[in-house]
Amino acid sequence: MEVQIFVPSKNAMQSGRGKVGDWVIEFEPAARPDPDPLMGWNGSTDTRGQVRLQFDTKEEAIAHAERNGWTYTVQNPKERRIRPKAYADNFAVGRTQPWTH
Repeated sequence: MEVQIFVPSKNAMQSGRGKVGDWVIEFEPAARPDPDPLMGWNGSTDTRGQVRLQFDTKEEAIAHAERNGWTYTVQNPKERRIRPKAYADNFAVGRTQPWTH
């Protein structure tokens, strides 16, 4: 059984960075979803796709996967790059584009 271990990205509706550092284990899909003939909704017999396990650290998630005999792949999170900005840069003399409203 294959699983992915990763840190999910921040929701677009959030402005803060709280509760972002949790590591998650998700199972790889075993069967593709098929449309239901009556309603047309996509469904699958694979219920593991609905399971998400959360851990505080990457080591805990890896240990849990190894304890259960799962093969795993770890996706390390990208480094957050902060670009400093200042309001005064809008009126700088060496600005490449003219300032407009």
